Amino acid sequence: MTIVVSGASGLIGTALLDALRADGQEVVALVRREARGPHEVTWSPHLGARGATPELRAALEGATAVVNLSGAGVADKRWNDAYRREILDSRVAATTCLATAIAETTVRPRVFVSGSASGIYGDTGPVAVQEDAPVGSTVLARVANAWEQAAEPAREAGVRVAHPRTSVVAHAEAGAFGRWLPFIRAGVGGRLGSGRQWWSLISIRDEVAGIRHLVDDESLEGPYNVAAPEQVTNGDLADALGRALHRPTLVPVPGFGLRIALGDFAEELLIDQRLSPARLLASGFEFRDPTVDDIVRGMLAPTG
Repeated sequence: MTIVVSGASGLIGTALLDALRADGQEVVALVRREARGPHEVTWSPHLGARGATPELRAALEGATAVVNLSGAGVADKRWNDAYRREILDSRVAATTCLATAIAETTVRPRVFVSGSASGIYGDTGPVAVQEDAPVGSTVLARVANAWEQAAEPAREAGVRVAHPRTSVVAHAEAGAFGRWLPFIRAGVGGRLGSGRQWWSLISIRDEVAGIRHLVDDESLEGPYNVAAPEQVTNGDLADALGRALHRPTLVPVPGFGLRIALGDFAEELLIDQRLSPARLLASGFEFRDPTVDDIVRGMLAPTG
């Protein structure tokens, strides 16, 4: 089995590569810098369809699976017009490049697992949505919808395409938690905004396992909510983090403060994002961290 992975240096990509290689799988990482050996291939994801070079097609030829995790991190920088455009363009161009290259191979990969996000639903309200819920109207909803649509060339070529709609990945040093946890550790942070907004979370190991499940099960295609079965309000999550860290969480982070610090990204943290992993559960996937307490415990456990 050969698995080609883009976005291999990101949070999820790094964890996925480590897990695959630990199991003895052959992995080829697509990199934007000069390749450093036979298990890396240089590509130019920003070129879109024009980036489907002979070298990229050769890397994809006969591969078992392609996993696309490319895209600028939504929590890496303060949002402004330029960074919102980068978030969109980096995903659509890279996915178009890969989907086009896959369609041009002779022996095509069995599956294209192409990333998406829970943000596709916009503001879900307080009821957990399933995969048949409509696309929302927020910035990330439009991004995720375009991201999924960019995979169409692979689907039209007869390749099985699956989209993991990833929820908030719980990691102490990256993403939304990477921004929030330092304040809680210092005892000067609590809920974000009102704290009444619903969040769906996923542990990094369940995120990796979910992606591998989509690769391995040949009956799975289309969108899958990659989110733990238990959801939580932001306020209750803040309290759980405070208990785990033995810190007070009495000081809320007001919405206007978030907007100053994060720009428009703050709006994505202040709306309901409540997802049900209905299709993933129906497919037989078993979560190792199904509850919020499991996720918090795993995220804060010492490493090394």
